[in-house]
Amino acid sequence: MLNNVRIKQTTKEIILSVNMQTESQQIIQELEEKLPKLKEFYQNSNVPMRVTGKLFTEADRKIIEKMIIEEIKVEVKFDEPSDLLGLHAIKKTFEIDTEISETKYIYNSIRSGMKEEFVGSIVICGDVHSGAEIVAGGNIIILGTLRGVVHSGANGNNKAIIAANTIEATQIRISNLVKEVTEKEERCPIFGIKNDAIELLEN
Repeated sequence: MLNNVRIKQTTKEIILSVNMQTESQQIIQELEEKLPKLKEFYQNSNVPMRVTGKLFTEADRKIIEKMIIEEIKVEVKFDEPSDLLGLHAIKKTFEIDTEISETKYIYNSIRSGMKEEFVGSIVICGDVHSGAEIVAGGNIIILGTLRGVVHSGANGNNKAIIAANTIEATQIRISNLVKEVTEKEERCPIFGIKNDAIELLEN
């Protein structure tokens, strides 16, 4: 039997702990097999169910939530990006191609004090000001100037990149690695991970 979805029980909730590196479709198929068994448990309980360990797209979340509610009729919770993205959340790294990914487009600059998080890639059609923060599970592309903090591959994906028209930030992050930027980089730099370090890629 597949074991990409592990079921844990606490006094307050049932936890569906999913394998972060497994494709969403595989998770959904495995849930179809395991939900009928959980239905038996819920005949004598009404504790909420929490899906943890992987950041799903909005579309996948709706599919999973609908499946669970139709089978069991229980409250369903999912981890938020701030729970699973960032250096604190990375337990191990992996490599998944990011050429095709769900992308969030932001049609303005991100000002100081603002923070944007997304499970996929983020494209900023503007600048990222000093004091702003961008965190993405996929790539981060900035059409303007990067002066704030950005973290791509923030779920541990070593194939994520960071690109901008101009980079004037002091630090960038990809996966579980951090690079101090001591000099203004050439126009349109693209950073990725090579040889276990964040390096400027050829473009």
